[in-house]
Amino acid sequence: MSVTYVNARIFTGEEILEDHAVSTHQGKIISIMPHAEREATGNEIDLKGALLAPAFMDLQIYGGNGQVFSLYPSVTALAATVAYSKGGGAAWIMPTIATIGRDIMLDAMKAVRAYWEQGGQGVLGLHLEGPFMNPKKKGAHLEQYIHAPTQEDIDWILENGRDVVKIMTLAPECCDPELVRQLAAAGIVIFAGHSNATYAQAYTSFDNGIHHATHLFNAMSPLESRAPGIVGAIFDHSRVCASIVADGVHVDFASIRISKKMMQERLFLITDAVEENKEGSYVYLREKDRFVSATGVLSGSCLTMTKAVRNCVEQVGIPLEEALRMASLYPARAIGREQALGRIAVGYDAALVAIDSNWDTTVYC
Repeated sequence: MSVTYVNARIFTGEEILEDHAVSTHQGKIISIMPHAEREATGNEIDLKGALLAPAFMDLQIYGGNGQVFSLYPSVTALAATVAYSKGGGAAWIMPTIATIGRDIMLDAMKAVRAYWEQGGQGVLGLHLEGPFMNPKKKGAHLEQYIHAPTQEDIDWILENGRDVVKIMTLAPECCDPELVRQLAAAGIVIFAGHSNATYAQAYTSFDNGIHHATHLFNAMSPLESRAPGIVGAIFDHSRVCASIVADGVHVDFASIRISKKMMQERLFLITDAVEENKEGSYVYLREKDRFVSATGVLSGSCLTMTKAVRNCVEQVGIPLEEALRMASLYPARAIGREQALGRIAVGYDAALVAIDSNWDTTVYC
């Protein structure tokens, strides 16, 4: 199917084009040309002056639209979470599983695989947040499931999820570096997180190949005058990028502004969004603009990617073009997909988001 998008301001990922049209064919972008020079097609979509940008990508989300995939993994839960994300501007997600037993992890792997086999779109793979974390920085994760990895653990993950697991968050100070290398060698992108690492421990792990960090500031050793911690190592190491939850609850907007000045293109957005769940291993209770556990521990956001971008523009003071890159190009780069996703360019996947003057979004893909 061929579609041409007209009457829009086009943000390519690098610049904003006026009076241009974007044509797509069979899921790929085939041309970007001045509006007057576009080829005639019967499938034109008039965007009525909206901004057309690369669709957003959320690398950490637990559920949406009434479904908590992280606890009750299924094709239905994935479809609901994808729909929630599309409603908030994201065409691509990495559904996430919190620290939990192998039964849930295995069900999640099977659900992602089944979703793909049934032709489901929008799921890039699975993000395992744990169980190899530091219990001192567990946040809302359940300590009874937290442990240091063994060779048998790594073998189990690779045997059951090599084709599905694309991201793992772990505490580097709690993991044998050789086991971490085995995960990375299998194509899993390793994120440091839920970590109490010292600056030296974190920096060494970054030198040894961990180049990503999960939800900057949250559940990690802080930057202090005599103990720079993992936050200091993230700021200081030029190769490390980090996700951040831009809701003003997980991280103060001033802290996002400071981090952006220091990290520039190394900082990108996630939602860490979840849905309410009042029973089972993890309880998520909504309190206005956040979710908390049964004991009141912050455990998830109510964000969409569009809201995160808007917060970056209106609350943090980040230019719109850069905030858009933080939700598209930079997460694509973090997982090695920047040659196909995150830009409006010939040959790229035709995953686009139209944003109107009220910040309402429509995803086209």
